[in-house]
Amino acid sequence: MQAKKRYILVFVSCAFLAYAYFGGYRLKVSPLRPRRAQHESAKDGGVQPYAQLPGFLGRQEALEMQQLHRSQANRTEIPEKPKAIKSSECRMETCFDFTRCYDRFLVYVYPPEPLNSLGAAPPSSANYQKILTAIQESRYHTNDPSAACLFVLGIDTLDRDSLSEDYVRNVPSRLARLPHWNNGRNHIIFNLYSGTWPDYAENSLGFDAGEAILAKASMSVLQVRHGFDVSIPLFHKQFPLRAGATGSVQSNNFPANKKYLLAFKGKRYVHGIGSETRNSLFHLHNGRDMVLVTTCRHGKSWRELQDNRCDEDNREYDRYDYETLLQNSTFCLVPRGRRLGSFRFLEALQAGCIPVLLSNAWVLPFESKIDWKQAAIWADERLLLQVPDTVRSISVERIFALRQQTQVLWERYFGSIEKIVFTTFEIIRERLPDYPVRSSLVWNSSPGALLTLPTFADSSRYMPFLLNSMGAEPRHNYTAVIYVQIGAALGPNAALYKLVKTITRSQFVDRILVLWAADRPLPLKKRWPPTSHIPLHIISLGGSTRNQGTGAGAGPTSQTTEGRPSISQRFLPYDEIQTDAVLSLDEDAILNTDELDFAYTVWRDFPERIVGYPARAHFWDDSKNAWGYTSKWTNYYSIVLTGAAFYHRYYNYLYTNWLSLLLLKTVQQSSNCEDILMNLLVSHVTRKPPIKVTQRKGYKDRETARSPWNDPDHFIQRQSCLNTFAAIFGYMPLIRSNLRMDPMLYRDPVSNLRKKYRQIELVGS
Repeated sequence: MQAKKRYILVFVSCAFLAYAYFGGYRLKVSPLRPRRAQHESAKDGGVQPYAQLPGFLGRQEALEMQQLHRSQANRTEIPEKPKAIKSSECRMETCFDFTRCYDRFLVYVYPPEPLNSLGAAPPSSANYQKILTAIQESRYHTNDPSAACLFVLGIDTLDRDSLSEDYVRNVPSRLARLPHWNNGRNHIIFNLYSGTWPDYAENSLGFDAGEAILAKASMSVLQVRHGFDVSIPLFHKQFPLRAGATGSVQSNNFPANKKYLLAFKGKRYVHGIGSETRNSLFHLHNGRDMVLVTTCRHGKSWRELQDNRCDEDNREYDRYDYETLLQNSTFCLVPRGRRLGSFRFLEALQAGCIPVLLSNAWVLPFESKIDWKQAAIWADERLLLQVPDTVRSISVERIFALRQQTQVLWERYFGSIEKIVFTTFEIIRERLPDYPVRSSLVWNSSPGALLTLPTFADSSRYMPFLLNSMGAEPRHNYTAVIYVQIGAALGPNAALYKLVKTITRSQFVDRILVLWAADRPLPLKKRWPPTSHIPLHIISLGGSTRNQGTGAGAGPTSQTTEGRPSISQRFLPYDEIQTDAVLSLDEDAILNTDELDFAYTVWRDFPERIVGYPARAHFWDDSKNAWGYTSKWTNYYSIVLTGAAFYHRYYNYLYTNWLSLLLLKTVQQSSNCEDILMNLLVSHVTRKPPIKVTQRKGYKDRETARSPWNDPDHFIQRQSCLNTFAAIFGYMPLIRSNLRMDPMLYRDPVSNLRKKYRQIELVGS
């Protein structure tokens, strides 16, 4: 009898297990159900169903699965007649006109709407005005809509919360009046806030965006159109237009751990969307290494809505200063608010506090290009109590690497509205069929994609700042570029004649390029010194004289440079420059061959910097509340003049094709300061100072009386330029240094015959 009961029990157990295995799956939520059904189940409270949320460890895998499920759910048979593309199914191939972008990537901004009957201008927030200003003052901008690849609305769409004071009404009718709207095709719409109380629906913009690209904050993986929309960060009303504050981690300090391991200070929502996570944070707070404090004290009716824990939370909240927590915490919790995004994300990045993301299904800003695993940690809202163990398990080495990467990303993509807008444009630009795609290494390392123009070369190994990281070396030898502005009579005793002869004796020179910008006519070919095997190219910048070529293999050419009367022409990316290294010289420089060769060998070890002889410095003048410029001999410098300096030819390309036109216009109007601007550009790219070599003070031929550098107004102009440049950059890129590179045994009391660069010490400094 007992055996019979056991057999019956085993049979029943097996039947139950078989049912659970083969039939129980029907009880689960099907991952392939239509997106509309998913949305309906998540509609109550605006929280996505837990079954769709990515886990802590497999977030990337979850995203890939969601994309696969979405593509399977939307897959239909090919109809006999083409159907209109739904805006929710837009891709670049279906909702974007590539033909508008083949020539140049230009952006058209709609002009402001006319005044209404009361004479008032349509409302526009300060942040949206900053976005429009950043575009209109950039190289992306065009006033010709027929030449535009992208269109940006003049209508403020940043805040689509109908309860907000910045909410713009009647947007649908305003869109209908736009002459180039075309259902939003090739338009981009910027948005920070969508939806309103109580559900804060993500897709509630108050108008139909049609086929327009959304550059939107707080996007979820269930709403974003992958490969079409762009997720941007949420930024506050005081966010700067340009440059912005630098990252707070100024040096690589050890130990990696700070006073607090994990910190958060912010609002607590007693009920509604976002309340589940923030109401539970008090479980993690211990007041020692975990400081997570919240307050109910916000909103108009917080007293009516407060719960039993509010008073205690408020007292604990007031004990801590927010900025102090940011600066003294290793990890900063970034929980979702009413929407998925949070201001704390950018604040943590700037402070070098590693973000711990607690916002399931949030598409991180620029996620298609930025590898956030190098700068942030993911947690799961459903597994909140595991967060302490997670952050405690991270090694010191990884903490250090994560913190470094937060500073790279902040500096290159998130420090200002201008950077956020330009990054958005570059992500869209890389989707064009014929535009080169920058690698993940370029996007996720300094100086970043905005300063790495892929049209310069077909390989990243030719970029000066990637040479060392890729284990490559600059291509051998240099091109000497001599800028002739005075044009004194050419003879054996002339400074220019001597300079050419000195260069030809260098063992590293590849060719010589003379840029003739003087009013005098070009000297005859026979007046130039013999250059033997070194090609000599002479280009007239006046545009009226044919180029001359001498030397081995260099015959006359027909190339001309038509009239752009600007001193910036010395930094054009001329085709004759085939080497990585450029030696920039003024016509009256008096360096000798050993000085040139030694400076070149130094530059080969620092190809991303300017390396040269004449140095200058900048300083802050409190009495004038402005930047000062000095040529005095001091113990520090921040500028190496390009009248005698080496730099990488990529900076010619950047100077010509990337710098703001406002900067180039300043140089053109003053006929001065181009060397200062080149120094600011290189320091902006590298975040490093130039390098001065040896002790030389004077590098000009003092007998050249007509030199513009002898003009007393020259110094005043340069100081004015420096302040103008800093204003346009939004900050001062120049960095001070007191480093000087000298040859081995330089001025040591030993025989000169034992020294490699013997001529250097024979020069009177």
